[in-house]
Amino acid sequence: MSKSRPERKEPLYYGEYLQLSKLLEAQGLESTKVGATAHDEMLFIIVHQAFELWFKLILWELDALKRLFEKGVVAEKELGRGVAHLERIIEIQRLFSTQIDIMETMTPLDFLDFRDTLFPASGFQSAQWRLIENSMGMRPKDRFGYEKTRYSSRLNDADRTRVEAAELSPSLFDLVEAWLERTPFIRMGDYDFWSEYGLAVDEMMGRDRQVIDTNPLLTMSEKEEQVQNLQKTKKHFAALFDEVSYQKLQTEGVSRLSHRALKAALLIHLYRDEPILYTPFRFLKALVDIDENFSAWRYRHALMAERMIGTKIGTGGSSGHEYLRKAAEHNKVFSDLTNLSTFFIPRSDLPVLSEEIKRQMGFRFTSD
Repeated sequence: MSKSRPERKEPLYYGEYLQLSKLLEAQGLESTKVGATAHDEMLFIIVHQAFELWFKLILWELDALKRLFEKGVVAEKELGRGVAHLERIIEIQRLFSTQIDIMETMTPLDFLDFRDTLFPASGFQSAQWRLIENSMGMRPKDRFGYEKTRYSSRLNDADRTRVEAAELSPSLFDLVEAWLERTPFIRMGDYDFWSEYGLAVDEMMGRDRQVIDTNPLLTMSEKEEQVQNLQKTKKHFAALFDEVSYQKLQTEGVSRLSHRALKAALLIHLYRDEPILYTPFRFLKALVDIDENFSAWRYRHALMAERMIGTKIGTGGSSGHEYLRKAAEHNKVFSDLTNLSTFFIPRSDLPVLSEEIKRQMGFRFTSD
C-alpha cells in the first residue's frame, strides 16, 4: 500500500519559497556605510555569498555520504549513491574557477576602492570552508600553519565551537579507511596474491634495471642517478609487502592510510575492470579528483590574491597570496590514493586470477 503524499493547503509562491526578500537584501555594502559607495563591492559580496551557498551544498552531500559509510556494510547500490554524491561535488567545484573569472573582471584599483573597509574580515573566517576540510579528514597537524596560531583562532566563539567539534567526528577519510579495510578480496583463500604480485614487481624492476644498463644514450653518471631512483622505488614497494616498514612511513608522516586499507585500494585499482570492483574504483577516483580540485582552487585563489594585492598583507593579516599558495601545496587529505600509482605495474604483468576468484568478482548470473 503506497503512502499518500501530503498536500499543501495554500499555493506556493516562487519568491517566498526561495526567500528572495531575505536573499536579495543581504548585500550590505560597507563602502556605502562610510559614504563612498564602491561599485564593485556588490560583485565582491555576491561572489563570496555564492561560494558560501555552494559550500553549504558540499557539506550536505558530504553528510549524506558519511551516513552511508557509517553503516557496518556498504551495499553496492549504496556505493553507487556515494559516487553520485562525489560527482555532484566535483561539478560544484567546476564552478569555483568560473566564479574567480567573474571576480577578476574587477581590477586591483577597483578593489582598493573598498578594501580598507573590510579589515579584519577574510576567508580565514569561513566556518563552512573549515567544516568541509574537517569533514573530508583534514587534521590540525596536517595543515599548513600561519604564524603558529590554531587555524580556528580567527573565528568567533560560535563558529569556533562548531568547527572544532567537527574534528572529533569520524571524517570521510576515517570512514573510507574502515571501508577499505573490510574489502573481502585482500585475502583470496588459498591463493597468495601478494606473493605473486611481489614476483611480478621483481620482474618489472629487473627489466627496468636492464633498460638502464643497456641504454647507450645515458652517461655513467646518468645511469647511476637512475639506478638510485630505482632503488628508492624498490624501497617504496618493500613497504607495501612489509607492514613494519610501512608503519615507519606512517610515523614519518609519509603515509596515512593503514597498511590493509592501502593494499585494498591498490587491489581495487589494479583489477578495476572486474565488475565488482569497478564502482569502488570510481569512488576512489572521485575522492582524488575532489582533493586535486580543492588544491587547484586554492592555487587559483592564490594567483587572484597576488594579482589583486601584490605583496600586501591579506585583510585577515596573513601574507596574502604566499600563504594561499603554500596551503594549496600542503593541505591535502587523500594523498595516499593519489600516490597509489607508485605501486602500479602494467596490466600485462598482473598476476592472473583463478577462475573461482574471477567468478566471485563478476556478475553471478550467467547464461550457462
